[in-house]
Amino acid sequence: MGTILVAYGSKEGQTEKIAGRIAEALASRGHDARTISVADDAAGEAVADADAVLVGSSIHLGAHSKPVYAFVREYRGDIEARPNGFFQVSLSSALDDEDARAEVATYIDEFVEESGWHPERMAAFGGALRYSEYGFLTRMMMKRIAKDSTGDTDASRDYEYTDWDEVESFAADFAEYVESTAGTAAGGAAV
Repeated sequence: MGTILVAYGSKEGQTEKIAGRIAEALASRGHDARTISVADDAAGEAVADADAVLVGSSIHLGAHSKPVYAFVREYRGDIEARPNGFFQVSLSSALDDEDARAEVATYIDEFVEESGWHPERMAAFGGALRYSEYGFLTRMMMKRIAKDSTGDTDASRDYEYTDWDEVESFAADFAEYVESTAGTAAGGAAV
C-alpha cells in the first residue's frame, strides 16, 4: 500500500482532529498515512513523497484557511499528479437544511475557483464550536452565528458536530479510490 498524506489547515483543532481520524482509517486499511499542517515547513516535501494527497481546510467567518489556499497554489501540480481529495470543515456542514447545503456547496465552489484545483474526491464535515479557545470578540461573534444556526450559545462549554461515521466513510471511499488507481498514479508507480 502507498503513502497517503493528509495535509490540513486548522485554527482551533477540529480539522486537525478530523485529519487524524482519516489517517487512522487509512492506516487500518494498510496505508502509510501521515498528517501534516500546511503551515509546516516540511509540507511541500511531504507532498512530493506521497502517493496520494488529501487536503483539509476549516472555514472561519465564511472563508477557507488562507494557508490552505497558499499550500494548494504552491503544490497544485504535485497534488494533481497523484490521487487527491479535499475536505472542508464548517458549522454549515453540521446543519441539515437547504440553506446550509447551499452554503456548503458555495464554499466548495469558491475554493475550487480561487485555488484553481479540481479535487478528485470531496467531502464536507461538521466542525465544532470551541468557546473555550475563543477570545472575547470571537466568542461573541460565534455565539451570534450559533444562535442562528445550531442554537448552541452556552459559552461555558464546547460543542462538536462532526459525524465520525461520515468521516470514516469518506476515508474508506478515498482509500478505495487510491487502491483502484494503483499502477497508474504518480507516473505509473504502484501506490
